[in-house]
Amino acid sequence: MRRTMSLFRALIGSVRAVRHAPRLTAGLVPDDDVLLDVPDGRLAPALVAAALADPGPAAKLLATTRDGGEWEDRDRYVTRLATFAYSRDGWLTEWLAASPGDPDALLVTAQLAVRRAWESPARAERLRELDPLIRRVTEEAPDDPVPWRLALDHARGAHAGHAVFESLWERALRRSPHHYGCHVAALKYLSSQWYGSHRAAFDFAEQAADDAAPGSLVRALPVRAAYDRLRMVPGSGRPVDGERVDRAADRGLGLSAVFPDADPWPAEVRNLLAYVLVARGRWADALAEFGRIGPYATSFPWGAGRQDPLRGFLSARDRVRGELARRTPLWEGGLEIPGRGGAGGR
Repeated sequence: MRRTMSLFRALIGSVRAVRHAPRLTAGLVPDDDVLLDVPDGRLAPALVAAALADPGPAAKLLATTRDGGEWEDRDRYVTRLATFAYSRDGWLTEWLAASPGDPDALLVTAQLAVRRAWESPARAERLRELDPLIRRVTEEAPDDPVPWRLALDHARGAHAGHAVFESLWERALRRSPHHYGCHVAALKYLSSQWYGSHRAAFDFAEQAADDAAPGSLVRALPVRAAYDRLRMVPGSGRPVDGERVDRAADRGLGLSAVFPDADPWPAEVRNLLAYVLVARGRWADALAEFGRIGPYATSFPWGAGRQDPLRGFLSARDRVRGELARRTPLWEGGLEIPGRGGAGGR
């Protein structure tokens, strides 16, 4: 009888999935239209030019962000340009040769060097060898927080003590008190994977979010803490602090609602939020968030564990649709997706 009932439920679930899947798909971008890590309209020309060995547009772009104090954009562009140079660095070599003292070329070079050092089996030693370069890019940036974000990442991997890290953190804050990248760097340092604990990381993230201005990406910092918590749990035997993770997700939903749907600016934060919602089984909220993401999938967090990030993103969307479809009554007149706290909503 038990096997018969299990088979019955499986069959009913399959029928529900077939019946409701098209309606659940209606608000989502088709799989073939989803794009991974799409550069914005300012970065794209710089990457195209770099592919042609021309560093000019990249130099102009970073100079513009530095002169205009566009620190969040600047951080993103430096990271993306360094990622591009990781496999094709001829344009960066040419840039440095033509302008050896250019602070933007040095910053991209330092970002690239830190990434390569992080991947070395002798990571701490390789990072310590970069101390002179890190000092140079920070000393030449009186107002720019991005070199200090890089210094924080460098210090974590080089096993810098708390006093050193706190000094770097204070100097980063003096340049930009609500810079998202610097806050993420500090959160990583405070995580249980490094030099803190899950509680310390959540406390820091929640306080930073409380202090941040409306619309600031720092308001999503608890979602990052929740992601780190969820990633550390599998196989550990330790329970998830579900209430705190869900509060973080609720904060993230509030921030996401501030931005227009299919906006590339908050794409990474929205992808991170969707990951947490899926991990918590909050299917209705996750479906709504995938709708807000639109076509803008990001490698983080879907590429964790060296999996294909685009496949991870699409698989998560499919799972959400399937779970919601199986939970929707077969002959319900109108499709009412249960919300958080409702039957089948989590």
